[in-house]
Amino acid sequence: MRASGWLVGAGALLAGLIVLALGLEFAGYDAGAALGALWSGAFGSWYALSSATLVRAVPLILIGLGLALAFRGGAFNIGAEGQFYAGAIAATWIGLSVGHLPSPLAVAAVLSGAVLAGALWVAIPVLLRVRYGVLEVISTLLLNFVAEALTSLLVQGPLQESQHIYPQSDPIAESGRLPLLPGTRLHAGLALALAGALLLHWVFARTLWGFHLRAVGLGPRAAEIAGRIDSRWMTALALALSGAIAGLAGGVEVSGVSYALFQNLSPGYGFTAIAVALLGRLHPFGVVLAGLLFGALEAGAGAMQREADVPAVAVYVVEAVVIIVVLLADSARRYGATTLASPASVVRRAPG
Repeated sequence: MRASGWLVGAGALLAGLIVLALGLEFAGYDAGAALGALWSGAFGSWYALSSATLVRAVPLILIGLGLALAFRGGAFNIGAEGQFYAGAIAATWIGLSVGHLPSPLAVAAVLSGAVLAGALWVAIPVLLRVRYGVLEVISTLLLNFVAEALTSLLVQGPLQESQHIYPQSDPIAESGRLPLLPGTRLHAGLALALAGALLLHWVFARTLWGFHLRAVGLGPRAAEIAGRIDSRWMTALALALSGAIAGLAGGVEVSGVSYALFQNLSPGYGFTAIAVALLGRLHPFGVVLAGLLFGALEAGAGAMQREADVPAVAVYVVEAVVIIVVLLADSARRYGATTLASPASVVRRAPG
């Protein structure tokens, strides 16, 4: 990620915190106490960092990596929330049946099922895009609501816990759970997220497929004419892989955190991860840092509500400002590039 990208990200975060502080003061809250609680809840202790911030960052990083892959390939996947739930459903269904397997095989089965479910959930948008040219923005977005409704149906029906009292599933088998760092809630999903970032960086920077993907994302028509790249199928594959990674995030959440399926399993990870991917400038390492930042905001929000009596939803102000600043910076950069490349600009800059 270039230095300008880091500066934009830092500026966006600073602007978000300033707007939050001003808004809190205007509403009659103690902004200093609120921001102090936000910091302590996210980074104030090793337990806060490991068991709150990093745990919340894992699904954001995973989904953000998938969205970075899709966006770079020109696929606008807005359905990561639904793909997350699809992965969680599959992970729960498999996790309830793997108690007889050794832990490595059981975990592999749970996560593999989640990956497959995420990919299958996005198969309809892929088909509509390839066969009929339907933009995936609408189809993936609508499937979010279907996935949430399906989750609600399952936890009150076929997957409801054995006593049929609560709208949730039974806990998955212990052999299907990710190992934890001793003394914390941090699970091995963090290692998966970091490994995924390294792999995706290698794909983007060192492989021909990654180059083709970036070419299609920057200009599909030019990629077809100059590079003889089938941009339609390249975009479809990027969308499918993005859905698979979002499904993996759902499986990791069930296998590493909740151990069961229930309504509102996701507090909006699929939507927040869009901001993570944008703030990370679609760079895998940038996505990791942005995921940590948003995980810290989510973790600190609870402490801010407990210690400063500020509603936890106030942190959404920071997230919204970050998105707006990043989008404005991108628009300004593109406008500047277009202006410099225009014929009139070339004439003005010509000597004599």
